[in-house]
Amino acid sequence: MIAPTHSDIQAASARIAPHIRRTPLLRMAGADLGLGIPLILKLELLQATGSFKPRGAFNRMLSVPVPAAGVVTASGGNHGAAVAYAAQALGHMAEVFCPVATPSAKTDRIEASGAILHRIGAAYDEARIASEAHAARTGALLVHAYDQPEILAGQGTVGLELWQDAPEATHVLVATGGGGLIGGIAAWYARRGAAGNPDRGVEVISVEPEGCPALHDAMAAGHPLPAPVGGLAADSLGARQVGALGFAVARRHVARAVLVPDAAILDAQRRLWSALRLVAEPGGAAALAALTSGAFVPPPGARVAVVVCGSNTDPAKVASA
Repeated sequence: MIAPTHSDIQAASARIAPHIRRTPLLRMAGADLGLGIPLILKLELLQATGSFKPRGAFNRMLSVPVPAAGVVTASGGNHGAAVAYAAQALGHMAEVFCPVATPSAKTDRIEASGAILHRIGAAYDEARIASEAHAARTGALLVHAYDQPEILAGQGTVGLELWQDAPEATHVLVATGGGGLIGGIAAWYARRGAAGNPDRGVEVISVEPEGCPALHDAMAAGHPLPAPVGGLAADSLGARQVGALGFAVARRHVARAVLVPDAAILDAQRRLWSALRLVAEPGGAAALAALTSGAFVPPPGARVAVVVCGSNTDPAKVASA
């Protein structure tokens, strides 16, 4: 597999533009969230289906022929909703395999888009194996949740937009599961400098829950390896092993990988709701949790951008927390 180039990401941006939202930025005083630095929030939780995932799903389906058997995927929920949404928009059949415990906030979106939903297994890997068997049996196009070049290029358009709209950013914090989003964003920022400082690269920082440390452990070991899956954000960030393609990009272009406890993620959700009335799912709030918990401390003068990447959770739980 080949990591996406800048040209791949630019082509993906043009390809998917008619089908996705260019999500807004929110520049804000960090004091509103209990922080001492100004922040730039990339509000990808406002993307169609409530997460960044349609970018990769559309790019995959628009880049390769889709057979009569349609498309198939495995997902903890957000990617499945995106594949179902993209397939419906493009006129394809879709089947989605999800773990049994996938929240209804996500499976309801999948079924609302007309996809056939299969609940199987206790974790993503079991659903992935079943989806790959379905693809081999039927000839359906497999749309992987994070480990295909077209997926990384699609997710990399988040980085392209952020670079265009916030050229002053010096650090970008990204929540990581299987590595599709961090790989795409890091591929875009590779060798690109911050505005007014062209020789200094923008640092891309990976943020994972302590219970789902797939990229963190892989970077420490020097290669992907099985990692624990558990905790508050496991439904969106709970990859058993980081994807080979995302890891290949991350080992060269991700400055560091930090871990945050579930308590910090829950606190970040509460702060986003209290200050901004934004409902972020645990995985969507994880990147902010690196700042609010002190897991990542920006250097003096940093201009930090945070990707708030998903909103598929029960709003009542966030509002009452």
